[in-house]
Amino acid sequence: MAHVLELVEARLRSALGEPDARAAVTFLGADRIEVLRFPDAGEGPGGGNGLVRYATLGMSAAPMADPSDVLADPERGPRAELVLTVRAGAADTDKVLRPLAVLAASPQVEGVVVAPGASLDVGEPLWPGASFTSVLVAEPGGLVEDLELDPPMDPVRFLPLLPMTPNEAAWKRVHGAAELQERWLARGTDLRDPRRASVPLTD
Repeated sequence: MAHVLELVEARLRSALGEPDARAAVTFLGADRIEVLRFPDAGEGPGGGNGLVRYATLGMSAAPMADPSDVLADPERGPRAELVLTVRAGAADTDKVLRPLAVLAASPQVEGVVVAPGASLDVGEPLWPGASFTSVLVAEPGGLVEDLELDPPMDPVRFLPLLPMTPNEAAWKRVHGAAELQERWLARGTDLRDPRRASVPLTD
């Protein structure tokens, strides 16, 4: 487990640079989850112009198992970490550390298999004043490349998270993730804006 997490952190650092903060959260019945904060090179001293990225570390220590499986394979199965990117300085987004850790612990605590297209809900604002209580899990491979592990272990995928308002989450449940993403794209929605409003959901 420790070896896997060392490789994961090295991959995050090579892709995102050096973290300027990290926090650890431990949940009953689950291993420790860390969240690392990576300031983008464009983030100025006053914030607001650049980006900040938050990445979990610990979710990939064990493969995610289907809750219907009688016995979980200790080596085979999907592994992932979560990555959230927002604009810096516009809101107190550092408070997202605990909600992110909660989501990263959900495979251990609740037997959830986190995959692209899924919705994850924390039941409260992601940070103070946020209009988002859930996220859409997007396709990996853009920001941080998959990390190959020695067989028979599956690679670690770094899954981007896209914050959703309650209205967007409800609309996604009916129409699907692809339709919501197309609507965001058609409306030019800035998904990194921590203060954005819900995209119009009626034509």
